[in-house]
Amino acid sequence: MNRSPALIFDLDGTLVDSAPDLLGALNAVLVREGRRPVTRADLGHLVGHGTHTMVREALAITGGPVDEATSIRLVNDSVAYYREHIADESRPFPGVVKTLERFREAGARLGVLTNKPEELTLPLLDALDLRRFFAAVHGAGRFSYSKPDARVFHHVVDELGGPGAGAVMIGDSTTDYMTARAAGVPVILLSYGYTPDPAETLGADAVTDDFTELPKLVAQVLEIPLT
Repeated sequence: MNRSPALIFDLDGTLVDSAPDLLGALNAVLVREGRRPVTRADLGHLVGHGTHTMVREALAITGGPVDEATSIRLVNDSVAYYREHIADESRPFPGVVKTLERFREAGARLGVLTNKPEELTLPLLDALDLRRFFAAVHGAGRFSYSKPDARVFHHVVDELGGPGAGAVMIGDSTTDYMTARAAGVPVILLSYGYTPDPAETLGADAVTDDFTELPKLVAQVLEIPLT
């Protein structure tokens, strides 16, 4: 039995600050439609909720909703633009690369579980040279269900070879918290992410604003040494 831990990471708002490029794609579409661009202050809390939600809210605050066919077209146009500009300004959060290297040196098994479409998840990880750290990457679209359904969490853990010394969900949002609780595993939340609900209020096993603290926190919540 594998005795190393399985650490499952969310992507947007946890590993990568992708808000600049997501908002850039949205604004390219809004401006083309004759609307004003939105700011991170307008929609930062919705970055992790998908393009459909962001487009709908952006339309509401820049002149009102449109018919369903137009809304779908704008969503598709925004996704197409984003795909071509997926890492123009997106960057790993401070300490991410150094900490992932430390986890790998300690023998931890790492996976990504995100509700970002898999067709966008893999290019983003590749563009930022992060994919090399992860033995399993699951984005939306692989299954008919997604976070917070516990089944997708268990799929990633199984692909990594099982929970071993323990599995942990590491994210930034209510969805990540709910996923962990549904799966019956500890959850650590990063407080700098994309959520309207302060991470400190969600009841996670640990909360931090510093990614480099994760090795210590993982060791604490799993009650294992992690050197």
